[in-house]
Amino acid sequence: MSLIRQLWLLLLATLLLAVLGSVVVTVASARAYLETELRLKNNDNAQALALTISQQGGDTALAELAIAAQFDTGFYERMRLLAPDGRVLVERQSPARPQAAPEWFVRAAPIASVTGVAQVSDGWRPIGTLEVVSAASFAHADLWRGSLRTASWLLVVGVLAGTLGSLVLGRIRAPLEATVEQARALVERRFVRVDEPTVPELRQLGRAMNTLVQRLQAVFEEQGAQIEALRQAAQTDALTGLAHRGHFLARLASLGQREDAPLRGALLLVRVRALATLNRELGHAATDALLCALATCLHHASEETAHGAAGRLNGADFALLAGQADVAASAAALQDALRAALAPWPQAGVAIGAVAWHHGLAPSALMQRADAALAHAEAQNGFGLTIDVEPTSASALVGEGDWRRRLLRAFEHGAAELGAYPVVDRTGRLLHLEAPLRLRLTDGGALEPAARWLPWALRTGLTATADLLAVRLALAQIDHDGRPRGVNLAPDSLADSGFVARLREQLQGRPQASKALWLEIGEAAAVEHLALVRELGRQLRPLGAKLGLEHAGWRLARIERLYEAGLDYVKLDASLSHEVAGDRARADFLRGLVSTLHGLGASVYAEGVMSAPDAEVLWACGVDGVTGPWVGAARG
Repeated sequence: MSLIRQLWLLLLATLLLAVLGSVVVTVASARAYLETELRLKNNDNAQALALTISQQGGDTALAELAIAAQFDTGFYERMRLLAPDGRVLVERQSPARPQAAPEWFVRAAPIASVTGVAQVSDGWRPIGTLEVVSAASFAHADLWRGSLRTASWLLVVGVLAGTLGSLVLGRIRAPLEATVEQARALVERRFVRVDEPTVPELRQLGRAMNTLVQRLQAVFEEQGAQIEALRQAAQTDALTGLAHRGHFLARLASLGQREDAPLRGALLLVRVRALATLNRELGHAATDALLCALATCLHHASEETAHGAAGRLNGADFALLAGQADVAASAAALQDALRAALAPWPQAGVAIGAVAWHHGLAPSALMQRADAALAHAEAQNGFGLTIDVEPTSASALVGEGDWRRRLLRAFEHGAAELGAYPVVDRTGRLLHLEAPLRLRLTDGGALEPAARWLPWALRTGLTATADLLAVRLALAQIDHDGRPRGVNLAPDSLADSGFVARLREQLQGRPQASKALWLEIGEAAAVEHLALVRELGRQLRPLGAKLGLEHAGWRLARIERLYEAGLDYVKLDASLSHEVAGDRARADFLRGLVSTLHGLGASVYAEGVMSAPDAEVLWACGVDGVTGPWVGAARG
């Protein structure tokens, strides 16, 4: 029972006890007063009537007339004149009168009418004894009416007291509810500060809670800064801030493993001509400024494309990865941007080698082609550019309208299946199956991974339909075999105004299966649409579904107030686990990152694990589960 309800019950009980107690005390006092009045009245009337009879010389007939005259006034229950020997000389007794007060009230508050006694005599000769008993029904009627008046007034006073008490409770309830909501927000990993109440005791509680929230925020922000420092040390070049060679190649390799990666894109290698000569001519500081300007240009270019990345491969060589981009257009745009960025150093020049890439192409083969293109570009002067474009695949020649028709047909006819990639813990126990959606886009054709059709679903606005289909299939399979499954949700689906409502409706239709459903949002979605992710978690958490980030780690430090997202788990990008066994700095970064995420109450899993040594290092870093080619091979 809530504290407010207990206070309400206490107030109500107090008011009832006060009203009942007051009524009982008032009735008891009035009853005692009426009994005293009746006793005095009986005695006085008996004395007065006895005096009258004594003056009549003991004549029984006259005594009977006097008694009858007095009795007929109607206020008496009995009058009786007894002889000295106990004989009844005269007696008048009224029949039972109807009570004006309820019978239960008469039984609860009986009024005793004490007999009034007086001696009747003729001089020194005793005539007898007179007894007078007044009727108690009139006293009961007065007592009942007085009790009703008293109870009515006490009820009015009780209502006023209850109203005043409710106002006081309301004044207490508001800050208490704010404090409860603040505590609930802490459980949900949201940090909310409230205004301090005016009640002194509650003010201290509110101040303590606000201080706790402020300190927790400071702790997480400090941990975030430390993790960002470790990330930069493990993944970036100290001078330019771009990814160093190892991390860039790891991202390139991990992109080829992801089913939601772009179908095609461009890889550009940039080499600063005669860097050693420039260093001698310009000086170390000026050369560093030139390299930083070039790095800034590449960084901006990487942010303009999906899955873009920029890195420094060695002293003079840089790389740019542009997802879902035309190689010729990207290379020309980069050439113009570099020419403008390096204008302050007219003696500087660069060579650019650009190659087209598609999903599934081995990183080693791609780098060989890019190196060959870069070698041709170095033979040119100034800002030389060489582009190596592979023949366009047949799928790229299909128009947007045809892609939309194919996707809609696949959705309508249910030409879809889910993959099954296990995520396991240290003991090999299955945590859940990653279930990417695959579509059959042509009659009798093969099931196509998301890398082939997802870009067109994004372009045609059908990602929400695809995600709802994936969730429906996952719920059906969970009902069938009871194994948890994880489904990826596209950022564009979250931006669809009706998507969350339809998703919630699906989960409500299968309440048991919903508790085994894992929904995953890309790290980029949390960076760009944190409010939507937070709202999605608020809507789905009561239904039992888990919400997490996938492909995370590269931009986690850029998610402001990550601790308020309410995430259940985070899957670290394959680029962080790729060959981590031989990279101590990256292992230190992972250890700190996992510790911070655990502090936020989120489980941590590693994607793209390729080997047992990498898995051992990841277990040592504290991850809760792993997935990737090594897991699939180990499970047979």
